[in-house]
Amino acid sequence: MRCLVTGVAGFVGSHLAERLLQDGHEVWGIDGFINCYPRFLKERNLEGPLSWNTFHFFEGNLLAMPLESLLDGVSWIFHQAAQAGVRKSWGDDFSCYVNYNVLATQRLLEAATAAKTLRRFVYASSSSVYGDAVPFPLSESAAPHPVSPYGVTKLAAEQLCQLYHSNFLLPTVSLRYFTVYGPRQRPDMAFHRFCKAVLAHETVHIFGDGQQTRDFTYISDIVEANLLAATADSAIGSVLNIAGGSSVTMHQVLSLLQEITGSPVPVQFLHKQSGDALHTCAAIDRAQQLLGYRSQVSLREGLAHEFDYIATLYAHS
Repeated sequence: MRCLVTGVAGFVGSHLAERLLQDGHEVWGIDGFINCYPRFLKERNLEGPLSWNTFHFFEGNLLAMPLESLLDGVSWIFHQAAQAGVRKSWGDDFSCYVNYNVLATQRLLEAATAAKTLRRFVYASSSSVYGDAVPFPLSESAAPHPVSPYGVTKLAAEQLCQLYHSNFLLPTVSLRYFTVYGPRQRPDMAFHRFCKAVLAHETVHIFGDGQQTRDFTYISDIVEANLLAATADSAIGSVLNIAGGSSVTMHQVLSLLQEITGSPVPVQFLHKQSGDALHTCAAIDRAQQLLGYRSQVSLREGLAHEFDYIATLYAHS
């Protein structure tokens, strides 16, 4: 199967490409190396995929690339590319989020309508679309209430997928990721920062009082959900929560990290940032029913894997 992975040099995209290659698929990967974290980290992410002769890499911007030719013969599209980060989506930077999260998605969807071999368009949405919605656990029927500009753009792109499905029968599936973590996680994300601070014997900084909760999802579970979404016909046209079942406070995360590393974890609490949801907790019944999805990696196991990766990444710094 020929697969297109956008954002292939990113956290999720690179893991997904490797899994597809291991499963015997041909992968066409696109990445624009958007300047949200150092390029060398993204190039490092691509080392695995580039070792396969069934991987073909295209550097470019989805807003300008000739997408129709890139979709020739493609059966599965995994649209992972986005301008990420809740806290940076305010102010003048919002235009980047509109361009890369909304306009780029619309352009890819438009090109996909002419792709004759296409069987699935899997879109990487986000739990940020919920914002501070209640009650918990959050089901897909909960009214979206994003509390950040980033969440607004992810919801807009998700709704574009729904429109292209209902109007043009494009076989879309949108997966709402809940706080993905693991090796190759972006440097600005909490677990990466926490692990790096512990290794450097520095203070861990937490925005808020540490009582906020997140439903953490390990990267391999996210990858598995994408593959299931690509093959489950019953999921076409759906929006699905993908979560790990580990909704815990940041205090609990730090205690677990101290237990894993055997090192003290000094903490400084900072002001809560605009756009940060207080709590996330997902109901995954629909994903279980339509995809057969089950989370396989516990928070303790996954955090230990990420810590080992971060230790290797910064071993010579």
